[in-house]
Amino acid sequence: MATNRSRRLRKKLCVDEFQELGFELNLDFKEDLTDEAIDAFLDAFLTEAMDSNGLDYVGGEDFGLVCKAQRGSVTEEQRAAVEAWLKGRNELTKIEVSPLLDAWYPENSVNPAS
Repeated sequence: MATNRSRRLRKKLCVDEFQELGFELNLDFKEDLTDEAIDAFLDAFLTEAMDSNGLDYVGGEDFGLVCKAQRGSVTEEQRAAVEAWLKGRNELTKIEVSPLLDAWYPENSVNPAS
């Protein structure tokens, strides 16, 4: 791909100074949880951890990507808030929260300016 892109194209592609950051989640639930308990956890997760921090979640019940609800990047503080919320829950046996990564192109490194 060409690297000499116009500002408009860089913004449209979410690259360079328009890079948007997010993070991945891997969750393991306790084996004895009912489907209703998992649904209740997910409802609380979306309301308390995502909506209250201005974030969106894309994925399934055990793996997904967290990104900003509006255009832009997730901050380290938002990432830490979600991780703290998850660690306070007793439905989970394992929580993996990735470092911030490029939400559009996860294989790309994070720009220092982002």
